[in-house]
Amino acid sequence: MPKSPHHPDLGDVQLARLLSALGDPARLAIVAVLADHAEHQREDFSVSLGPSTVSHHMRILREAGLTLHRFEGTRCFVSLREDTLDRFSAALTGILESLDTIDTH
Repeated sequence: MPKSPHHPDLGDVQLARLLSALGDPARLAIVAVLADHAEHQREDFSVSLGPSTVSHHMRILREAGLTLHRFEGTRCFVSLREDTLDRFSAALTGILESLDTIDTH
């Protein structure tokens, strides 16, 4: 059984780290999928990167406090952290709304 990944406490989430995490095209592509506020599995992310690189990008997003990872058996479900979106809504709402116009490739 996979061990539960660490998610930072909401009080430890920093805007600068969130914005830094969003500064990579692959991570923006991942967040663009997650912007529907549903849970997704790895297969849902259409980034042309190897599995270990995708895992690296997922870790960056999780450690920045932007995503929530939930394991069910051996499957991992990823979603945006609603508490983070609420806390930083002024900064993140515009970014999420504009993802369909940003070239993430």
